[in-house]
Amino acid sequence: MSPEVVKTVTVAITIALGAIAPATAIGKIGTQAMESLGRNPEAESAIRTSMILSIAFAEAIAIYVLVIALILKFT
Repeated sequence: MSPEVVKTVTVAITIALGAIAPATAIGKIGTQAMESLGRNPEAESAIRTSMILSIAFAEAIAIYVLVIALILKFT
């Protein structure tokens, strides 16, 4: 295999693995938030705030992976 092919495969694997973890985390966060709202609807404001903050942190991981993949691709 040529070095260019290895680099392309490495970037693809990085993006794939880096997208799976945040997607799974966001799905889990949403599921738990809906269960919490079903059990305690009065706490909607606190649950929503915590959910949005948690989703933002999980999405930041995907952005970091994108930056790493771009660095791998262009160096």
